[in-house]
Amino acid sequence: MLTEACAREFRDSWLPNITDAGLERLMELLRKGSPFLIHGCFTRAVPMGCLATHIAWNHPETADCTVDAGIHWLHRVAGLNPATSLVIREWDTRGSRDWQLRSDLLDLLEQEIGRRRPVATDPCASSPAVTCPV
Repeated sequence: MLTEACAREFRDSWLPNITDAGLERLMELLRKGSPFLIHGCFTRAVPMGCLATHIAWNHPETADCTVDAGIHWLHRVAGLNPATSLVIREWDTRGSRDWQLRSDLLDLLEQEIGRRRPVATDPCASSPAVTCPV
């Protein structure tokens, strides 16, 4: 299970700075336990990278970076020190094979996707004056 401090950093500093494409990519990699999602270093060989690197490759400010993409995204976009990021430290310690860690991160990503999606409203429910087809 993620510590509260780690989850807070992910919610407050990571999620607001991840593009929709980055969210989708990270969710796909976490669900599959993909070998392209590594830990212990930011990039092993393109297309293998850590959480921050895959996010960076899907962000307009850092998409052109290669091996240092995750470092640049964390520092320039998310405003975090890559060496002290609680999320990176947890990821490097437990890694992509830790299903509970992947599950916890997926839960937070899914909550963010739900928060970003506009809520569809039923026009019939919003106003009694609207006539709805039966």
